[in-house]
Parts: sequence; C-alpha cells; structure tokens
Amino acid sequence: MEHGFVKVAAATPRIRVADVAYNTKKIKEGIHQACENGAKIIVFPELCVTGYTCGDLFTHDVLLEAAKKSLLELADYTADKDILAFVGAPLDIEGKLYNVAAALNRGKVLGLTTKTFLPNYAEFYEMRQFTPGPEAARYLSFDGDQIPFGPRILFEATGMDHLIVAAEICEDVWSPVPPSIGAALEGATVIVNCSASDETIGKDAYRRELIAGQSARLIAGYIYANAGEGESTTDLVFGGHNLIAENGAILKESRRYHNEILYSELDIRRIVGERRKNTTFQPPELRTLVRVPFYIESQKTVLTRTFPKKPFVPSDEQERAQRCEEILTIQAMGLKKRLAHTNARTAVVGISGGLDSTLALLVTARAFDMLGKDKKDILAVTMPCFGTTDRTYQNACEMARQMGATLKEVPIKDAVKIHFRDIGQDPEDHSVTYENAQARERTQVLMDLANRTWGMVVGTGDMSELALGWATYNGDHMSMYGVNASVPKTLVRHLVKYAADKAEDETLKKVLYDVLDTPVSPELLPPKDGDIAQRTEDLVGPYELHDFFLYYMLRFGYEPSKIFRIAAQTFEGEYDKVTVLKWLETFCRRFFSQQFKRSCLPDGPKIGTVALSPRGDWRMPSDACVAAWLKDMGNISLKEGETERAKRR
Repeated sequence: MEHGFVKVAAATPRIRVADVAYNTKKIKEGIHQACENGAKIIVFPELCVTGYTCGDLFTHDVLLEAAKKSLLELADYTADKDILAFVGAPLDIEGKLYNVAAALNRGKVLGLTTKTFLPNYAEFYEMRQFTPGPEAARYLSFDGDQIPFGPRILFEATGMDHLIVAAEICEDVWSPVPPSIGAALEGATVIVNCSASDETIGKDAYRRELIAGQSARLIAGYIYANAGEGESTTDLVFGGHNLIAENGAILKESRRYHNEILYSELDIRRIVGERRKNTTFQPPELRTLVRVPFYIESQKTVLTRTFPKKPFVPSDEQERAQRCEEILTIQAMGLKKRLAHTNARTAVVGISGGLDSTLALLVTARAFDMLGKDKKDILAVTMPCFGTTDRTYQNACEMARQMGATLKEVPIKDAVKIHFRDIGQDPEDHSVTYENAQARERTQVLMDLANRTWGMVVGTGDMSELALGWATYNGDHMSMYGVNASVPKTLVRHLVKYAADKAEDETLKKVLYDVLDTPVSPELLPPKDGDIAQRTEDLVGPYELHDFFLYYMLRFGYEPSKIFRIAAQTFEGEYDKVTVLKWLETFCRRFFSQQFKRSCLPDGPKIGTVALSPRGDWRMPSDACVAAWLKDMGNISLKEGETERAKRR
C-alpha cells in the first residue's frame, strides 16, 4: 500500500439459485483469486450466498440456516487470508429477515451492515420478505461473538492509514439520501455496494453515472459488485455490471453478461488530500457510527490502473474539441470584460511566431469579435532581435495579416546594444543578461505602445512556464492581462491545432500548422545556419513530463516519490527512469525557487482545476524551502546501473 494505493476487487461469481453450498464454493474461489492478485478488499453481490432471486424461499428455515452457516464457513476461510471481504446474505434476526452485507476478515464476521431502503416497486418486491434495517447499529450475539448489526458501520484498517470502509446495499445508493453520505462524513474513504441491479434498456449508463457521481460527491472510492449470470431469469436478467470508481472517475468497468472479477487500485491518500482541501466537506461534531477494526498487511501495491500522459488534454477527439472550444471562450470572455471595463481602444500583443503568442492572438481576435470591435485595433507587434529566425518572423507577420490585425514591426537590436553599452555588458557574452535584456526590451516596447494607443498589453506566457519560472521577471512575465496564465503548454498546442483545423482561410491554416511544427524556443540566442539554436525542452526538460509533474503535485498534492512512480510507469518506453528522475528534480527545484515570479502575476482567467494565481488557487510564500520534497526523492529506488547513471547526471 505504498503511496496510499490499495488494490480492490468487485467479484460476480457464477451462482445457482438456492444452492448455498455451491455458491459458497464459488465465493471462496473468488476470495482466493483476489488474494493471489494482491487485492485487500473484495466485494460480492447482494444476497449472493443464496442468490438474489430466491423469492419466497427466503422465508424457509432450510435456506436461512444454510446461509448463516455459509457466512461462518466463509469467515473461517479468511483466517489465513490478507483481505477484507463483503458478502451479501439473508439473515434471520429475532424473527425478522434482513438483507445484509457481512464483513469478513481474519476468520471473523466483523459486522453485518443492513439494507436501509428496500425497493417495492416495478420489478422489485423486497418488502414481501425483508425488513428495513434499524435506524442505528447495535451489537448482537453472532456465533458467540458480539458484533455490530445495522446501517453505517465503519471498518477501519489497522495496517493502513485512512483506509476506512463502509457498506451499503443496492437500492441504498439509488435513494435520495444514501447511507454512504453519513459514512463518508464520518471518515469512510471507501464505499462498497453489494448489489443486484437487473438489466433494462439504458440502465447501464444510468448506473455508471450514479456510481461515478456518488464517488465524486463523497470524494471517495466506490466498489460496486453486481449480480450476474446464475440468477433466475424467470422475469429478469442480471448482467454482472461491476464498477470501481474514485472521486468521479470510473477506474475500471466490467463487461456486462460476463461473470468476472474486476480489479483496480484506489488512491486513499488522494481521496484524503481532496477532502482536506474541500472546506465544504465537513464532518459532524458528534460521531454516531460504530467503528470496527480490521487487519491487513502493509505491502507495496502493484499498479494496474493507468494515468494519462497528458492529464490536461482529453484523449477522446470529440471531447478534446469541445474542451478547446470552451477554453477559448473562457479566455476570450475574460479578455472581453477587461477590454470593455478599461475602455481600451487597442489590444497590444507581442507576436513571435511561437505557440503561446499565437494562442494569445487567436484569443484576442475572438474577444474583439465578441465586442464587435474592428480587429484592426489589435496591434500585433513583432520585435526581431539577435535570435529571430526567418521562419518564425514570416509566420508571425502572415498570421497577423490573415487575422485582420494591424502589424507593427519594431526591431530592437539597436536599443538592446545601447543598453548593453550602458550597463557594461559584452555583446559576445551570451549569458542570462544577454537573453533577459531582449525580453525586457520587448515588454517595454509593448507597454509604451499600449500607452500611446490607449490600449492594453495582452500577456502570452503559459502556466507551464510560470510553474518552472521560465519567464523573464518583468519581461514576458509581465502584461496587463494574461490570457494564457492557466493554460499548460501541452494544452496550448491542442488549442492552436483546434483553431487551425477550424480555420476557413487556407493561408492562415497553413501558417498555424507550421507554428505547430516549430520547436519551442524563446529565440534569444543567435541562430545556427538560419535555424533555431535555443530549444527550450533541451534546456528545461520535456513539457509533457513537466505538465504531468505539475498536475499531480498541485491537483492532488502527490509527493515526488509517488509522482516518479506513476510517471515511470506512464512514460515507460519513452523516458527511462533516470531521465524522469532528472527532470522531476529540476521541476521541484525550479517550482520552489521561482515562486516569487508567480506572487505578482497579472490578472488572467482560470480555465481548469489547476491554476497558479496568487489570488486564487495557489498561495505559497516566495521563500518556501524545497528540502522536504528533495528528501522524499531520496526514497526513490533505482536499479544498480540506473543509480550510477543518476549519480553522473
């Protein structure tokens, strides 16, 4: 369970209706298989010991006695198993019949969670045989042990922090106020559901949305095990539709009409971290739920769940297009309001022929369309200097013309040379001063042009650059409104591509595609044979890695060793572990050391769940120390050869 991951399973055994001995055998097989695969929690369907579709047979002592013996036999089977199992069964308590989820661990029945809401409509008539669970849990004698019986029982792991499990049964989650709400508010991080939900047209989609939504509302993991083949088909068909969800996302989903065991890993630390940040997730002052300990060994979980390489970019093409349209609209709406509020006559955009300035110009043009303003009042300024290549220069100029902006060229070589003379900088010394002097000169030109035309400077820098501090303080770092401030570099590329794909003008389309093919560069060093000499990703690292690091560090608060673990798995075959470690260390060091640049950012619109505005999502002291994060990286283990390479890097 290193880094908070715990492997869980949802199992649908092939049962026989009312054949308890056979069903018990199949449940044992499921528990064994889950243990072999490293699962620490396994959930079986509702009433699976007997079968959900027994009807009036539930009132027969033969079936009920067999069910009780089955629970004891299954509990005994877990004696040497490192797992917490939830099994659905009917149980006769004091002359009343209850639908329960029995929690089994280390040879014991730990508790019996009762079903609260019994459906008695449409195809369901559970109140014919069953009684709703009591309002609160109480203790009863079960095979000589005093165990809790009732709703909202919490099962707390002694071998893993924050792993607290609560059960509900089928209809409970379909009700207006599911019992899992109260359980989560009192600390449950994982909800399990023993279910018997039949298949009707469209019901699978609703079921999927319901479980995903409940896991999102509760900020929890949710394991849903559904009845499948083997149940009676007299009137209904059960598809074995199992789901494992976490905080709104479906991690794994089984094939319907195939009885199987579904596995995934829940990230308990992520769940706890999300709750910690969410001030509306308030636990009650008075705790009312019964808490029962269970034991599982702490072991490293082998990960089977995957992590997207580009977490800011949807993988589905249609969803990506919708996301791009929405982001461009948010950016343009933000700029539209600022232009209207300040009565700005012009918008001044420094264009380089690179991705960021291209996106800023596209957004500005869209904002002008929203305002009904003539795009000639967009002042697109190109400022060639020592590192400018003909390719980027031509693209910048052509782009401005095709968008209907006013193109203005302000060469800055002479001004920068005079500045070098004034401060005593040798023009042959291509140090950081050589580079930053150009960036600051460009910003001065833009600011003064905005003053002269009663306009405002639209910033071009993106969130990835801000995270790394890859911006010149009071140079490209500064503007009057930063439209790209919460757009990561990996997403910038897709936004420009979306605009290119939609462009009706063929010349503009061609230019935008060429911008996409141009290496990312600030172009502050002289070209080599006419080509870009300074490639950003060679210097600071691949942006796809940095955006991956940024997402998981800020969105979920992952420690570096955990980020390394999932990054090494996600980018296996593209970057070796030494390379991932190198750039992760670079990211951590730069993120902390460059906070001072983010502490005084211009205004700009938030477009996603991760943002770096010092007024909103990210409030961090500029002099915070990175030592603890670097120390955590010391926990990262590499193979012998990789360790030697890491030392030499």
